[in-house]
Amino acid sequence: MKADSLLIRYAELSVKGKNRKKFESRLEKNVRKKLAVWPEVTTSRSFGRLYVHLNGAPRLEVESALQDVFGIASFSPVMRTELDEEAVFSAADLMTKEMLPGGGTIKVSVRRIEKQFPVGSQEMNQRIGSAVLRNNPSCTVDVHQPDLELKVEIRTDGIYVSGGQKPGLGGLPVGTSGRGMLLLSGGIDSPVAGYYAMKRGLTLDAVHFHSPPYTNDRALQKVKDLARRLAAYGVGVRLHIVPFTACQLAIHQQVPDNCEITVMRRFMLRMAEAIAAQQDIKALLTGESLGQVASQTIDSMYAINQVTTMPLLRPLITMDKMEVIAQAERIGTYATSILPFEDCCTLFLASDVKTRPNAEKVAYYESFLPIQELVDEAVENAETMYIQAEQPADEADDLL
Repeated sequence: MKADSLLIRYAELSVKGKNRKKFESRLEKNVRKKLAVWPEVTTSRSFGRLYVHLNGAPRLEVESALQDVFGIASFSPVMRTELDEEAVFSAADLMTKEMLPGGGTIKVSVRRIEKQFPVGSQEMNQRIGSAVLRNNPSCTVDVHQPDLELKVEIRTDGIYVSGGQKPGLGGLPVGTSGRGMLLLSGGIDSPVAGYYAMKRGLTLDAVHFHSPPYTNDRALQKVKDLARRLAAYGVGVRLHIVPFTACQLAIHQQVPDNCEITVMRRFMLRMAEAIAAQQDIKALLTGESLGQVASQTIDSMYAINQVTTMPLLRPLITMDKMEVIAQAERIGTYATSILPFEDCCTLFLASDVKTRPNAEKVAYYESFLPIQELVDEAVENAETMYIQAEQPADEADDLL
């Protein structure tokens, strides 16, 4: 016998009250999609727990895949036995040998949910611990910082013995908080913002502003690769690629150099909002961090925000650059983000960008531009593709 199932524990999901089943159902759906590469794997739920039944699938590989799923607090290999003491002793012994082949320290923690079981929790702690120590002389007890904590849950349908607990990502299952539209550049910040948005349960769409011939296909491929990496934490990313050259040239010709970036971002928000409205998306997201660059001061944000009534979420707003870089490295987007292919935001960028733009003056400069015409043309010619984690980004589904 060996552990042929994984026990998944929740954190926030356990306090969702009447909505709890909806959250648990979404988590199970996301887990099954993530593990679809192993068709033999099945799942089941009981109150407060989700079980993944391996049925011969490689446990360590499945565990690695689960570490990319939001909504999981922790998970452990688990063995199920009948409501029988000797069966529990055997399972605990086998779990110890599997998790600590070279010996180490253990702790036993029993929860007796099934109150009809004749032996109490404290007594079962002692009995299981004694049985394990007899069969594993290289093991000792440490109730404070053990190498292995054997968790035993006595339930109505059997006794579950788990060990080797690994942390999950936490948060909420992707898909439980609606949809958000991420303004995805090829830089470091916006993919991290998308990651944090998904951690709060948002399903991501992403919009990218592409300016050929000033930005090339390699810059666009970088964005697709970033979207594919983000898709690994969710259930796929719908990427909208907006042609931005005509708009950017019009801004460059009409607007003072030091206000170009402000006006350009206002147009990006208008276009992102228009696409979001078409998709029934109710929030926009950016990778802005307060004071990081000239276009991310309070005054700049105020001037840029004037063009949209849609909620604009900024998950990184209080983070400094080093924190963002560290997180980008952890989630696997940093190496792609620093590839030397420029996005449209760096084109025609003035050296004296205003850090305190006046919203009224910015609106005045814009008044000489055919605003709605530029927005409508860009949105009408946007291309949409659906990118999944397991699929090469250059083979993403085309126009949807």
